[in-house]
Amino acid sequence: MKARIAPLLIAAGVFALCFRMIQSPEATETPRSVEDDLQTAVSEVDAYLDFRREQENVEPAKPADDLLVLRRLASSLMGTVPSLEEIRQFEADKDPGRLERWTLRYLNDPRFSDYFAERLARCFVGAENGPFIIFRRDRFVNWLSDQIRSNEPYDGIIRQVVATDGLWTSEPASNFITIASSEGDIDENMLATRTSRAFLGQSLDCAQCHDHKFNADIKRSDFLGVAAQFGTVDVGGLGVSDYAGKFFEVDDFNDIEEMAEGLGEDEKLKFEPTVPFHPEWLGKEGSPRQKFAEWITHEENRRFHRAIANRVWGLMFGRPFITPVDDMPNPKDRPYTDVAADVAKKKAEATSPADDVPIYWHEYRDVLDVLAEDFQSHNCDLRRLVKVIARSKAFRMASTHAEDDEMALFDIEEHWGVFPMTRLRPEQVIGSMLQSSYIRTVNQNSHMFLRFIRFTRERGFVEQYGDLGDQELTERSGTIPQALLRMNSGMTRETIESGIFQASGRIASMCETNEDVVDTIYLVCVSRRPLPEEKEHILSLLGDAKGNARKTIVEDVYWALFNSPEFSWNH
Repeated sequence: MKARIAPLLIAAGVFALCFRMIQSPEATETPRSVEDDLQTAVSEVDAYLDFRREQENVEPAKPADDLLVLRRLASSLMGTVPSLEEIRQFEADKDPGRLERWTLRYLNDPRFSDYFAERLARCFVGAENGPFIIFRRDRFVNWLSDQIRSNEPYDGIIRQVVATDGLWTSEPASNFITIASSEGDIDENMLATRTSRAFLGQSLDCAQCHDHKFNADIKRSDFLGVAAQFGTVDVGGLGVSDYAGKFFEVDDFNDIEEMAEGLGEDEKLKFEPTVPFHPEWLGKEGSPRQKFAEWITHEENRRFHRAIANRVWGLMFGRPFITPVDDMPNPKDRPYTDVAADVAKKKAEATSPADDVPIYWHEYRDVLDVLAEDFQSHNCDLRRLVKVIARSKAFRMASTHAEDDEMALFDIEEHWGVFPMTRLRPEQVIGSMLQSSYIRTVNQNSHMFLRFIRFTRERGFVEQYGDLGDQELTERSGTIPQALLRMNSGMTRETIESGIFQASGRIASMCETNEDVVDTIYLVCVSRRPLPEEKEHILSLLGDAKGNARKTIVEDVYWALFNSPEFSWNH
């Protein structure tokens, strides 16, 4: 009997140990060698921005409180405020490096992959459902979430998006193509536009009908050459495929007249697939799309790596490093190896630490290049890119500054001397409201009924609040209907009501003192403790209230915080 029990006890002990390791944030520590390598990239980002601010005489803001940084992490990586459960665990973690551990914890949370997949899908396939019969946006988003969850290299993900064949149901990546299909015809222009904007951070739109009016480097032939990459695509009964008998035709010869010489009046020009720069990067084998995908993701294609660095920076700060995120200036097309050699040479020639600084400021390199080079050299690892940005001093700065001059504050924010204040996306607003209505973390482990409520409420709220579509990183202002929706909607009433399972009800009935009530409400809603004047005012309202009277006051405080600027902004 003992001989049979012993292995079971050992197995149980191993299982318990593994379970504790999975549950503990400390178990996700990064190995020291990787940690040092990561810190090198962070230090380069910080050094560049420090030098930039020094050149502009910008005094940076002070570091933000750790709880505020945690709120930024939760909001930007998962679209919600941290739960009270998470805040208590975070505050109990007293060891150095807790923000690094919690960044990794959130990156390992399925909420991150789901949220980032939705954010990236908006620039890949848009926000609309499109032609439903041959387009499954939900399949695409779920597939993208799986890719991010398993930490697949970003360049490999994009190659699948551009070049995958097959049915839109069994091969979800092919929905990038089918969104541009209508009644059997492919809109090559749409795919050219979306490809250049989403994957290269550049707009070729103005060259669709004529040479670019504001960028002499972009010709109409560049746009048509990219559109022609999709000229052989066919969407049939077996799904997406490339058909050798198809090609891309042009009947408007504006700015390409020399290519149409010899054609009859009613003839069309068969336009061959081309690329606007570095044709030697094209793949050597496979379909035109496969070759094109190799060109987009080529290891020396600075536009590709800078574009995703800028987009992720924008998702985390609420504002991209370069605006607009999908129409960035052309980078200098120097190979990474040449830039690295140039930097090494400047470092070798430096005679003092001060001489070493300008290497971050020279014409071939900015913060996006620092991030892009690190991203490219580490297997296009999205999680590493997030970690580098999350550790930067810019991400951990306060949103407030001692300077009170409006013009000076504008310069400070332009040079990342303060964390920029931007409005939350509709999904972040509703995600934060729903999480604030519960003490425990609302995630994939929550009761199915709770997850269903969140799904249905979020859909309805976003529709009423106003979906930003794929223009999510543009400047935007709040509207009166949005403010009224937060004030008066049934969703707001349902989230603040003091039911037995709702946070407001539990806080009102379970907190022993009024001080605990006020502290807990602020932690749940805005991830901080109240200021002295805020606390004094709410304590005066609570007074000796008991039972339902106390619950009503708690609901009122909830309503006030939900409708405060702080709740709907990222600070």
